[in-house]
Amino acid sequence: MIPKSVGPGEIKSDNSPDYTKQLIQQDYLADTSVLAVLVGPNTLKRKHVDWEISAALMAKVGGHSGLIGVFLPEMRTSGNGGWFYNQMPPRLADNIKSSYASNCSWDKFTKKFSSKVENAFNNRVSLKEKIDNSRVQMARNL
Repeated sequence: MIPKSVGPGEIKSDNSPDYTKQLIQQDYLADTSVLAVLVGPNTLKRKHVDWEISAALMAKVGGHSGLIGVFLPEMRTSGNGGWFYNQMPPRLADNIKSSYASNCSWDKFTKKFSSKVENAFNNRVSLKEKIDNSRVQMARNL
């Protein structure tokens, strides 16, 4: 595993949105095989998270990236033990609904890391027709 997250201050806030998207796509996600999105209470409001998910779902040299939504402990679950779509980034929700993306709790992700990542990796090929990257990218934080 090679972490590819963008650290604080690594991308200047005064860059244009198009340049920032280009940096995310080319410098951080170009060779990513699986993108794990850590979902907390405010993740759905972050434009950069939306841009990262969108970039991961675009076809590139190595194909699309697999996608996993990892729900942090503070996220509340629905009656059936799942999560509420309106509490996650919309592009992630679209891909969970289409069955392309997988999802799990933080606890399950840490205990079954290898199998969760392998499953998302395999989905890149077996479920690529289910990718939903049709939303317009967020222009600003909510």
